[in-house]
Amino acid sequence: MTRILSAVAWPYANGPRHIGHVAGFGVPSDVFSRYMRMAGHDVLMVSGTDEHGTPILVAADALGYTAKEFADQNNRLIVEDLVALGLSYDLFTRTTTRNHYAVVQEMFRTVRDNGYMVEQTMLSAISPSTGRTLPDRYIEGTCPICGYHDARGDQCDNCGNQLDPVDLIDPRSKINGEVPQFVETTHYFLDLPALAEALGKWLDGRAASGTWRPNVIKFSQHLLEDIKPRAMTRDIDWGIPVPGWEDQPTKRLYVWFDAVVGYLSASIEWARRTGDPDAWRQWWNDPEALSYYFMGKDNIVFHSQIWPAELLGYNGEGARGGAPGTYGTLNLPTEVVSSEFLTMEGKQFSSSRGVVIYVRDVLSRYQPDALRYFISAAGPETQDSDFTWAEFVRRTNGELVAGWGNLVNRTAAMIAKNVGEIPAPGELEPIDVELQGTIRDGFATVGGLIEGHHQRAALAEAMRLVGEANTYVTRTEPFKLKAPEQRARLATVLHTLAQAVSDLNVMLSPFLPHSANAVDAVLGGSGDVAPMPRIEEVEDLDGGAPYPVITGDYGRGGEGTLPAWGPRPVTVGAPVAKPTPIFTKLDEDVVDSELARLRAEG
Repeated sequence: MTRILSAVAWPYANGPRHIGHVAGFGVPSDVFSRYMRMAGHDVLMVSGTDEHGTPILVAADALGYTAKEFADQNNRLIVEDLVALGLSYDLFTRTTTRNHYAVVQEMFRTVRDNGYMVEQTMLSAISPSTGRTLPDRYIEGTCPICGYHDARGDQCDNCGNQLDPVDLIDPRSKINGEVPQFVETTHYFLDLPALAEALGKWLDGRAASGTWRPNVIKFSQHLLEDIKPRAMTRDIDWGIPVPGWEDQPTKRLYVWFDAVVGYLSASIEWARRTGDPDAWRQWWNDPEALSYYFMGKDNIVFHSQIWPAELLGYNGEGARGGAPGTYGTLNLPTEVVSSEFLTMEGKQFSSSRGVVIYVRDVLSRYQPDALRYFISAAGPETQDSDFTWAEFVRRTNGELVAGWGNLVNRTAAMIAKNVGEIPAPGELEPIDVELQGTIRDGFATVGGLIEGHHQRAALAEAMRLVGEANTYVTRTEPFKLKAPEQRARLATVLHTLAQAVSDLNVMLSPFLPHSANAVDAVLGGSGDVAPMPRIEEVEDLDGGAPYPVITGDYGRGGEGTLPAWGPRPVTVGAPVAKPTPIFTKLDEDVVDSELARLRAEG
């Protein structure tokens, strides 16, 4: 058993999440976490809503809300959506808890005291009309390196180089188009050059492991070529107060420092809520524990440079030395699992331009496992991919319904009609043994692919095995075994099919948890193959306002309600009734109606 930290990117609470977001951080992390639990590992899956920064203030002002009111509203929307999608967080929390404030401030103090936070003056971008600091990502202009016209103030998405807003040619505010004013102000900077050697050694070690996706490790190593101190505080009154600057209430820790600490603070909050406040240390202090960080590619810099640098600074492992704080020596990421971008109908997602479909909208009209299936089968795992309604309908009907759904339905229907329960098998023929062995061997193949973050290939292999089982039906023709002397053979074929469906259901359950429980119930099981998350309303552990969290009972270290990763023997005599379809076939006019809705909203 290995302890696995599944660290999932924190969705920003400035609005509901669209399907491009969950294609990057949501579904891939859940498939991995569900599989690793079933494989017997002790998984801790944590995340929460990221709620600080100027974008929250700007959006709240526009609606006449306070920043906290606006964050509260979106936090609940996001929590509800992620639960509906079936994402099995051990704890999904938020960055406005008092626990998070305390953990972030402890991290900052230790990094500062170890010598890796330095005070420097900088030119800060100010909105002339409001006097408010403009965040780097809210400033656009021409990249001074490659000439790209829509570079952001923190990074150019065209050439990948990190930037400062003052570097941009013809900078402009994304909020209202005005030219920002640049004023001199003092801030704390994370001294990345003093941590560069340690960062380089860590990245070289990760590269040597051969486990990181090539695009991620190459981009991360490229960042070291132009490493420079990065500001970790901002002139803003919405965020975490800066230790030592309590007399300057308009200076707060920047979200770059704040949000990534959430992985640690959420782990600590989870441990405190379990009644064992030090339980988190098994994932953070044990060098044998593994940690996987899931996100879209626009977050690579924060997870392969900023967060590891903060950890190295906290541990005292940079050029200036130092000693760990009260949390002890903290583990650096084992792997940064970054997906590429999901586009929609050939265009980049954009809420402002109406090129968007929110998770909530999809789940109000379609089954959650249909969306999960599309993301897993055709998502942006190693290259950008495109969501189209035509492809969504094709995969749902042609693969999910006609392949897996058809196998489940015809198997249950034949058992219900001919026996009414899972029959006992007679003597197995070579064709029966062949199918059982093929599917049994599939567990190692599919499991290995999921563990290596090749989920598209894993799902394709599982669906290939579904095809093998459907071919078995065609070859054995159980619907023709009607004579009395053929009853024993019919029972054997139906038992073999039931076992195949049961095993394939376990194999597909990390991808399709909602339907996995339904399939298990169809075969007379208890319907608990895939434990589901739930929302709990909780009190702040340190006296703050109450809030909703996502949690669940998934079993720890292979113990609990999750089945083991492997064949799941069916129970002879379990009742099987005439089934109703597990998956909903979509009408072809879905494509036209959804495209019309997009045009109307654009």
